[in-house]
Amino acid sequence: MFQSPERRTELLLQLLGRLAAIVLLALLVPATPTFAQASGQVRVKIIKAGLLVGGGAGNGVLTYRGRNYPFSVSGLSLGVTAGASFGRLKGWASGIREISDFAGTYSSVGGGAALVGGINGVQLRNDKGVTMVLQGPKAGLEFAANLSQITISLR
Repeated sequence: MFQSPERRTELLLQLLGRLAAIVLLALLVPATPTFAQASGQVRVKIIKAGLLVGGGAGNGVLTYRGRNYPFSVSGLSLGVTAGASFGRLKGWASGIREISDFAGTYSSVGGGAALVGGINGVQLRNDKGVTMVLQGPKAGLEFAANLSQITISLR
């Protein structure tokens, strides 16, 4: 019934070792895929034109968990906009729990410029918590500094 202090110390160390192994295993095992957030790669082509009020449309592909999901884009921008441009943007969408989270209305504050060729960058967020960070070249003649809203629909 009575154990020596050395034996009690040995049993305590074994118990602590097992507890540490369980905690480590719990931290290393990923969350269930249906509840986990994941990032996806996004590629978008957009044609845009405007004078004060701009409009645009395009299409793209979200690559998410090994599958491609085509989508369409339409949008409106208010602010200082003049000209027309064509852009190809690439980047990442994060905060996706389900593929349906990607669709919706995104808002951004941003700008860009193109004189025959230029660069465009934007960060967008929708009401489901999905954030997209996109950048890439654009061609045309345009100057824009505005508040934009775009709507993404999965096809």
